[in-house]
Amino acid sequence: MAGRGTVIDCAGQLLDLSQPKVMGILNITPDSFSDGGDFLSFDLAMGQVQRMVEEGAAIIDVGGESTRPGAQSVTEAEELNRVIPVIEGVANNFSIPISIDTSKPNVMKAAVAAGAGLINDIQALQAPGAVEAVADLNVPVCLMHMQGEPRTMQQAPHYDEIVSEVKSFLAQRIECCIAAGISRDQLLIDPGFGFGKSLDHNLALLKDLQNITELDLPVLVGISRKSMIGELLDEPADCRLFGGLAAAVLAVERGASIIRTHDVKPTVDALAVTTAIVL
Repeated sequence: MAGRGTVIDCAGQLLDLSQPKVMGILNITPDSFSDGGDFLSFDLAMGQVQRMVEEGAAIIDVGGESTRPGAQSVTEAEELNRVIPVIEGVANNFSIPISIDTSKPNVMKAAVAAGAGLINDIQALQAPGAVEAVADLNVPVCLMHMQGEPRTMQQAPHYDEIVSEVKSFLAQRIECCIAAGISRDQLLIDPGFGFGKSLDHNLALLKDLQNITELDLPVLVGISRKSMIGELLDEPADCRLFGGLAAAVLAVERGASIIRTHDVKPTVDALAVTTAIVL
């Protein structure tokens, strides 16, 4: 499948995508929709990283600003205070690639200096100075599609044709990155489930995810515990594991290379079975 077989160099830590991999989520935030406040202390954060590594995570994604619907922005200084000590702790104690989930160029720079090796940007490097920062940092980046911005993105999102519009946006951002000097082999893409999309939009994207893989880059999918699962099951965030696993399996079957999740061990197990059959 497109994007598979690629080895991504995350600042010296290698991420081998010859088989689908699991990205463990570590939110250093008080207000994330599922685990807000759970890992605000350094010791709790390191304990969660230890668990995720033992459970088979291939990369840890550290975020210091909630991007749930309606979330308020945080200052650059606050985001740095949240994520930099944790990234340094992970880099010093674990041999695993680290991703920084941010849209702020200065946070990207500080995170890479602290040990992060991949930028995960929900704004696809559209913030002023972001493309130039990543080109200078020379680390891989995941470009995500989002309609609107977190505070308002779920207020009646509209598309004429969701899959083609998301694919077109990602293609444009890929070209913009390449034009800025970022190598194509350092790019990953994320269709952005739940970011400015209704349930029907999300289902259409998952159903036709192979269309997105035609861009021939590794595809990251983040569906873990999201409201699309909650709407289908009528369950709160902490009761959406089984629905999320079904979505992860379908995403991998359709070509996803990375599954971003709160639930590492169940996802690793589900993908091991899926991979044995599909690949």
